Amino acid sequence: MQTLQNIIGGKLVASTSPRTAPIFNPATGEQSAVLPLSTLAELDAAVAAAKLALPEWANMPPLRRARYMFKFKQLLDENIDRIAEAISAEHGKVHGDAVGEVQRGIEVVEFCCGIPQLLKGEFSRHVGPSIDTHSDRQPLGVCAGITPFNFPAMVPMWMYPVAIACGNTFILKPSEKDPSASMVIYELFREAGFPDGVLNIVHGDKEVVDGILAHPDIKAVSFVGSTPIAEYVYRTGSQHGKRVQALGGAKNHMVIMPDADMDKAVDALMGAGYGSAGERCMAVSVAVPVGEDTANRLIETIAPRVQALKIGPATDPDAEMGPLVTKQHMEKVLGYIEAGIKEGAELTVDGRGFKAQGYENGYFVGGTLFDRVTPDMTIYKEEIFGPVLSVVRSDSYEHAVKLINDHEYGNGTAIFTRDGDAARTFADQIEVGMVGVNVPIPVPVAYHSFGGWKRSIFGDHAIYGPEGVHFYTRLKTITSRWPEGIKSGAVFHFPTMN
Repeated sequence: MQTLQNIIGGKLVASTSPRTAPIFNPATGEQSAVLPLSTLAELDAAVAAAKLALPEWANMPPLRRARYMFKFKQLLDENIDRIAEAISAEHGKVHGDAVGEVQRGIEVVEFCCGIPQLLKGEFSRHVGPSIDTHSDRQPLGVCAGITPFNFPAMVPMWMYPVAIACGNTFILKPSEKDPSASMVIYELFREAGFPDGVLNIVHGDKEVVDGILAHPDIKAVSFVGSTPIAEYVYRTGSQHGKRVQALGGAKNHMVIMPDADMDKAVDALMGAGYGSAGERCMAVSVAVPVGEDTANRLIETIAPRVQALKIGPATDPDAEMGPLVTKQHMEKVLGYIEAGIKEGAELTVDGRGFKAQGYENGYFVGGTLFDRVTPDMTIYKEEIFGPVLSVVRSDSYEHAVKLINDHEYGNGTAIFTRDGDAARTFADQIEVGMVGVNVPIPVPVAYHSFGGWKRSIFGDHAIYGPEGVHFYTRLKTITSRWPEGIKSGAVFHFPTMN
């Protein structure tokens, strides 16, 4: 059975750690590989390699760094299916969904190809007598990323391409559940010609995470995961003097107004609620129909669609939804379904007990639909991260907005309506970082930035796009004057333009 290795200084390095973790194929329940849980000494070695590569890389002209990115993008484009297969084998998402994940990651690499323009500073001439001022954005140094299981290719590519394009070097700690996609992509990164040590990969668990957060030579940490861990990463990293962006959980609502096209709204809900088995931080897990008639039409339309979901392994070209990532996560999702029933929600479609023929040991949960969910219920308050959609009936637009604004998470939301005034008002009033109008999953394109509000993010910068460039660089402002024409004599008052 394959044992994964770390990437340190451009080389595959076998871990000496006695601790390991199994990697499973979630469709079959069979172990597919062994993951080393690396030692702190191995993390130190990766940081040392990144430090060694830093001076040459940071001082390389941005245009040359961009050329590496162009080559990297070309190789990614040529290997999309190969990367997608690695994702599906360990995460379980169907092939088309995995391909879409890779494409969205490639878009960030494409954005990074424009890094010379993105790093341009500002210049002001004659801010004072014979005095000019200009600004510059400079790299931070060695940066690190800690990434989640649900997007094993895309989320790492939200981090390290931006950091590296800006002139930093990088340590990636992928999820323990599905790390192989990052290893496949590293082969392409290496083939693109990047110098040794610019990107390093260290596998591990909390021991490596804590090592990253405390390491004095790591200047910035990016994280995506659950809110409790995001808060821990932000607090701990900040206490050690690091710049930290930590993206957490979500409970994304979709408001369906009485004038919405119900068929299109349901199409959107099916993809946003059950795509990737609900294991997306931008999944719509709460539908909020406004008015009883709207709610009744929604349930009548969506329930048979949920029952008819085609569920199976990624190798089935007709499958619309695959398994959950691990047995433990499957049991957690089933526990949420039990809690919903116990707390009085109306179970309209029951996904428990689903077995895919020939894959009876896989971690499958069928599409599940609850109606008449209330804000005091566990399935409403907490992020389930599974194929469970809750319908919360609302008697007015104002009540729907209050529901969303009162929730602790503020990652994404959407409204489906034909009313431009309602849509514009919703976008203005809602206390959420990413808003869709007749768009169910409003993930910004690569040249904007991704980030929620409230307890969905910790730190001052969103991820990728212009915000990512600002996160991975620091501003330096230079004010200069040259000797000719300067009057002699010291000046002791604070400088002004008078």
